[in-house]
Amino acid sequence: MALAVCLLLDPPGDRAVRRLWQRIEDQGVPSMASHTHRHHLPHLSYAVLRRGEPEQVCQVLAGLPLGDPVRLRFDALGTFRRGRVWLLPALTSDVLRRQEQVATSLGEFDLHRAYLPGSWVPHCTLAPRVRLDQVPAVAAVVFEVLPLATRASRAALVDSGTGEVWPLPHVL
Repeated sequence: MALAVCLLLDPPGDRAVRRLWQRIEDQGVPSMASHTHRHHLPHLSYAVLRRGEPEQVCQVLAGLPLGDPVRLRFDALGTFRRGRVWLLPALTSDVLRRQEQVATSLGEFDLHRAYLPGSWVPHCTLAPRVRLDQVPAVAAVVFEVLPLATRASRAALVDSGTGEVWPLPHVL
């Protein structure tokens, strides 16, 4: 099980990313729409934990001060090793500070190294395993719709293995 602390997009942003997932699928490239349990949510992860019980994680995060909805503007496409393709948001200092607060508060749960303060690369995954020869087709589809302005209007703890979701009202 991997638990992720996620900012979830508002309904228009959620629909826009899901349309992108479908357009990528239409190019013959598996996207998050068809990945594993097929219950993935368009999101921006603040932290991914290697261990922890959802109830304990939610309790720790409930101690954070309330946050506000976050404006996001996706205007770039990125890739990670092993073919993960994603949207890159422009960041405000508030979002960066909030990610550091979340990550620091969850240190006891063994954060994935990519989410440690100072190491975070914010992203919204489009497709988890894109071959190098498929990247141009994915990029063409994505660049037809960028820029994408939206808001993260809620947050949740998500079990990436099952898609189970626990609301996190304090995390925005």
